Amino acid sequence: MEDKILGIHHITAIAGDAQRNYDFYAKVLGLRLVKKTVNFDDPGTYHFYYGNETGSPGTILTFFPWQGVQQGRTGTGMATNIGYSVPAGSIDFWKNRFAEYNVEHSRLNEFFGEEVLAFEDPDGLKLQLVVPSKEDTRAAWETSDIKSNVAIKGFQGVTLTLRNVGPTAEILTDIFGYKLLKQEGNRYRFVTDAIDTAAVVDIIESPTEKPGYNAGGTNHHVAFRVKNEEVEMQFREKILSKGFNITPKIDRNYFYSLYFREPGGVLFEIATDNPGFATDESVPELGTHLMLPAQYEPQRPKIEQVLPKLIQ
Repeated sequence: MEDKILGIHHITAIAGDAQRNYDFYAKVLGLRLVKKTVNFDDPGTYHFYYGNETGSPGTILTFFPWQGVQQGRTGTGMATNIGYSVPAGSIDFWKNRFAEYNVEHSRLNEFFGEEVLAFEDPDGLKLQLVVPSKEDTRAAWETSDIKSNVAIKGFQGVTLTLRNVGPTAEILTDIFGYKLLKQEGNRYRFVTDAIDTAAVVDIIESPTEKPGYNAGGTNHHVAFRVKNEEVEMQFREKILSKGFNITPKIDRNYFYSLYFREPGGVLFEIATDNPGFATDESVPELGTHLMLPAQYEPQRPKIEQVLPKLIQ
């Protein structure tokens, strides 16, 4: 199984105010901030990573919080919803918590036989809490008021909205090893049997919908998981052989990445499990220090002055 795509590695989105983003994901949703670093291309901007205790692949949602960023718009050519897995019986807890914290959320819904509670973060990013049909045995990060019986486990899956399902489906099935599981109306569910969690990609086919606009409150890219660099480079050759442009391998400090844009317009990444987030901080200390890529360490005083103060 190790030479396969192992579901979703992480998802990256765009936010506005950094403190507001931290307060929502770490305090309201109860995720752990496992890494506080900066954007490789814009060191005056944070890059936050939220997940479980160790930042396991399949649990990590990352953000570029740009103060004053223009509001984006969901639409075709992008990932339009993030599904988080929660335990059976936890939905009432979350509905009450969302009411307490004035979180915009919808009525309970159902897709493919799974309970789904849709909600939005303060920037308008669309998310869902999903009770998966198969029990999720991953250990969740607990907080003082969110215990393991209700806590978010990690990703259930991601939804892409596209004008045409076909070309993207070929990427998922022919290269990534996913299979079409079911179709409900214009929603197609693809799954991989290489892993039990973070294994779902839903595609909504919407031929007349406007293209999305990537800015605040939208997803930037979806990263798929591989075991190591050797497997990653095998997938690079597969993607090149299909005629797609794909980047060279890029060192992101905590994983190695390749990027390409699939036919429907979504930016896909392939990211490795290695080396993980405990390379420059111990597990108990994850997320408590500002960690900078080596090339920016000499500029630390200047960067710390520019970055917004974050109260944790």
